[in-house]
Amino acid sequence: MHEILNVLYVQTQGAVLHLDSDTVRVEVENQTKLQAPLLRLSGLVVFGQVTVTPFLIHRCATEGRSLVWLSRSGRFMARLDGPTHGNVLLRRAQHLALNDPKRVVAVACQFVAAKIHNSRHILMRAAREDAPPTNAQTLSEAATHLATILRRLPGITDLNELRGAEGEAARAYFEAFGSMVRQNKEDFAIDGRTRRPPRDPTNCVLSFLYALLRSECAAALEAVGLDPQVGYLHALRPGRPALALDLMEEFRPVLADRLALTLVNRQQLTAGDFETLPDGAIRLTENGRKTVITAYQKRKEAEIRHRVLKQPVPLGLTPHVQARLLARHLRDELEVYPPFLYR
Repeated sequence: MHEILNVLYVQTQGAVLHLDSDTVRVEVENQTKLQAPLLRLSGLVVFGQVTVTPFLIHRCATEGRSLVWLSRSGRFMARLDGPTHGNVLLRRAQHLALNDPKRVVAVACQFVAAKIHNSRHILMRAAREDAPPTNAQTLSEAATHLATILRRLPGITDLNELRGAEGEAARAYFEAFGSMVRQNKEDFAIDGRTRRPPRDPTNCVLSFLYALLRSECAAALEAVGLDPQVGYLHALRPGRPALALDLMEEFRPVLADRLALTLVNRQQLTAGDFETLPDGAIRLTENGRKTVITAYQKRKEAEIRHRVLKQPVPLGLTPHVQARLLARHLRDELEVYPPFLYR
């Protein structure tokens, strides 16, 4: 249970949320674990098997307090909005921002800057961790290349140029990615990023993790009232969750790439966890998927100190935090959107 930006997140399975006078009382196995005044809460978000009593649901609806249900894994299920909720104004602000090219570039630039910063952090950490000299040099050179691109970003005013810089950084990053693989190098060799379909086990794991992350980012945006389809960095296309793709850029290195490397380097995944399809695509077996999902859920439980909130936050909740910060920026409550930077 975490209270973040005046929103109560309840992930404890079996918890029951009661209305107790003007407070929310959270019980687990008939014991009160938390009691928080409703006055300071703007919304509630519950994961999985968490029960909300009808009296609390009615109170939230009456007072315009949002109530969001997510699956245990973080997939969006439903949202209750009372009559005074401002989601329509938030979505209007989200759409109007598209009419301002400068603002589009400014928001998109924050997503790209965070992605490059976090990717560089992964490279430098790997270079320090007992990497062979040749690998350490490759990783350091890639990190330097990313730093050069990062310094160019403030001067970019064109969206296509920004996308080009992001693509250049991604190529440099994935050209060095194989140097971070330290075990079973023959089975998990990677020569750049391949997708639709992935052509090697490492790219297969990355694609699977990215799919999980995209779903969670979409759910975080839905929970706060933003439209996952309307983004700024990624082009708008029917059925494409452009804003979810924008938001997940910040988290790819931390929640997906680093986890993929951990699974490989600790030999939690082996060649037997993959199968090759007739078209040459690589797919995880059922056991392989279970291994990745279990590790992903555990990774989300790790806590980091959020640089904006200045408090510990589970990694699994950081997309929700960033979605709310993005909403505040679009409502002009924050001058600049502060992206997620991993330290």
